[in-house]
Amino acid sequence: MYYEIRRYQARPGRRDEWVRYMEDVVIPFQASLGMDVTASFTDDEDEDGYVWIRRFEDEAHAEAALAAVYGSERWTKEIGPVVHGLLIAEKSVVTRVTPTPASPLR
Repeated sequence: MYYEIRRYQARPGRRDEWVRYMEDVVIPFQASLGMDVTASFTDDEDEDGYVWIRRFEDEAHAEAALAAVYGSERWTKEIGPVVHGLLIAEKSVVTRVTPTPASPLR
């Protein structure tokens, strides 16, 4: 099992719009296709910062969920373009992490 910690930068002044879109559209859509979204946060020290966490059981689960989401017509034609309009893509940082043996997220 592993997690992705994904840090995004919303376009200036658009974080609230981004959070609404994530919570109303992106997260439910991804969850409906097998993605496990564990948490979603706004950054208290960056007015445009946003962090979310996804969990994968193994590589097979990740490959299937990622293909289902990002290979879908709804993502490519509807959701993806909105996401790209709300975020500064080149400032995205994705960190893959594995829980330690004593972690409650194990």
